[in-house]
Amino acid sequence: MEIAMSHRKANRRDFLKSTAAGAAVAGTVSLAKASHAAGSDELKIALIGCGGRGTGAAINALNNAAGVRLKLVAMADAFDSRLEASLKAISSRFPEQVDVPPERRFVGLGAYKDVMATDADIVLLCTPPGFRPQQFEAAVAAGKHIFTEKPLAVDGPGIRRIQKANEQAKAKGVIVAVGHHLRHEVKHIEVMKRVHDGAIGKLKFLRAYFNSAGVWVRPRREGQTEMEYQVMNWYYFTWLSGDHIVEQHVHDLDVCNWFMQDQHPIEAQGMGGRQFRIGPDYGEIFDHHAVEFTYPDGTKAYSYCRHTPNCWNSFSEHAHGTNGYVSVQGHGQAELVVDGREPQKWDRGPDGHQLEWDHMLAALRDGEKYNEVDTRLPATVMAIMGRMATYSGKIVTWGDVVQSELDLSPSGYTWDSEPQPKPGPDGIYPCAVPGITKAW
Repeated sequence: MEIAMSHRKANRRDFLKSTAAGAAVAGTVSLAKASHAAGSDELKIALIGCGGRGTGAAINALNNAAGVRLKLVAMADAFDSRLEASLKAISSRFPEQVDVPPERRFVGLGAYKDVMATDADIVLLCTPPGFRPQQFEAAVAAGKHIFTEKPLAVDGPGIRRIQKANEQAKAKGVIVAVGHHLRHEVKHIEVMKRVHDGAIGKLKFLRAYFNSAGVWVRPRREGQTEMEYQVMNWYYFTWLSGDHIVEQHVHDLDVCNWFMQDQHPIEAQGMGGRQFRIGPDYGEIFDHHAVEFTYPDGTKAYSYCRHTPNCWNSFSEHAHGTNGYVSVQGHGQAELVVDGREPQKWDRGPDGHQLEWDHMLAALRDGEKYNEVDTRLPATVMAIMGRMATYSGKIVTWGDVVQSELDLSPSGYTWDSEPQPKPGPDGIYPCAVPGITKAW
């Protein structure tokens, strides 16, 4: 995606007016809302989910190169300590652009609702993915512009909720950006131009990797309810993270779809399990997945993700064609080789986490339509399809995922609510068993 960038300073009244005018064609956004802070040259943003990614996203927003001045005015998190740490980190970088007094610091599982009631223009949805559908729905209902992290859901019902709410977002004319930062990185864009122009010939197969040592672990604390513990240690529970094939590897799977000019696979089969992360601190997710995806034309994508220390690691995507191949490192270079000739290489360039904000805000500034859900949601579906394949040991189709009625969410969202997975007497959580587990 290439968007012409201008560094002119935009007036809040001007580009909110233009955004509202565009939305008025759809007939839903009120002009009163769009101009409620006329006279100010700042847009107000609010952060929901104050962990590392949320903090980083807020910093990227305030540091944008689109000539749009932003001010952080509200924050929400399930835990007060995380909110305060995030506020301190952001304030130290941008003291003049942060105004979050105690009355606009909201804590708890329902804190996102308080944010929607503020006059923030843009909300950042950076909580664990299991909360994404309900928070996305609330943001759309409130008429907020949205930056949402990936993935967009963890199960079939969540996917359908996102799809329905996004149709409402389009009708209202609100901007929606999705945190697939690789779509904005220069090296990926340059490689895609050449692949789509036929530089490596007809695609034969794709490879994608997200292999690493793993992520943090947060041990259980005395006095925590089961809900508190799982939300604090969210990465290790499928209803919250989707498993790491969904939470992390979704980046690489999105690039596979991009290689295929935004087609999506029609089925998947694979295998996975737990070899290293088997103690009570590691919830229920697998630590490795290997999946073969099949696209409509028969092209295969081979997907690998693993969380195990002291092993070969890679965050990369590769496309092999009849005339050559491309290899793109997530945090490094990209190279293209045609007919065995000297590789053509590209450095990473500016960080896509920053560029995705620059592009989103440029669209908002210029009154352009901007909604990334339709092209990004398929990667979430693909990742869930891969997880269903490894959990079940069976072939899973696209329809199995999007029509699935298996809802992973808990019956309620209070600290006393009972999430679905429960530990056994030894503290170990049951995990999926291929051949036995019903995954959809």
